[in-house]
Amino acid sequence: MSDPALPDTSAAAHALRAGKAVILPNPSPLTYVVTATTPGAVNEAKGRPTGQEVALWVHDDAVWSELGAALDLTPAALRTAFTLLREQLVTLLVPVRADVPPSPWTAPAFRDGHLLLFGANWRPLSPLLERFPRLYVSSANRTGQPPAPSAVRATAMFGPGVPVVDADALRRPGAPHAATTMLRIGRGGDLAHVRHGAQDQAHGPDPDAYLAHLRSTAAGR
Repeated sequence: MSDPALPDTSAAAHALRAGKAVILPNPSPLTYVVTATTPGAVNEAKGRPTGQEVALWVHDDAVWSELGAALDLTPAALRTAFTLLREQLVTLLVPVRADVPPSPWTAPAFRDGHLLLFGANWRPLSPLLERFPRLYVSSANRTGQPPAPSAVRATAMFGPGVPVVDADALRRPGAPHAATTMLRIGRGGDLAHVRHGAQDQAHGPDPDAYLAHLRSTAAGR
């Protein structure tokens, strides 16, 4: 029997198996995302060139372990990266080792020697995500429009051809929502702010305030 507290993901599962894009929720204050098993399906849904860069959704621990051997990070920095992806839910640019090229499936997320990664694994989506360990992901918006903060907005933006998993009842519909903050991590774990987003909006316009918050959080572990 399905859990009534969980959103209905049956249509999304069918679409993903067919190689099509779907719209999935994440916890507030993140917006919805568009995801698929191929990067072209993500970009087509967004109405942009099919070869445009997309992020890898590394929600699966085995996929993270596979990537780890190709990432140019110290062991401590690798742990920091995992924490940022799974707990802070940021989008992260991670350096790749020159002597151990990553698997070809990661190429659509490659940018200037880095892989673009997203790692949220929200419990309401876990039954669906575990069936699709390798996914590509981007903010749920059509080109030129802001990312969808709700299932209603996502449905209006993408139309009936792209299934939307509605989890608004588990989110905070009245709260401000935004796409993820993007950070870049260096080999030794140093962080740089790349793009404002949901995670740093509570810390004001100065990105250094959010980076200081992350450092203090790490120091308290």
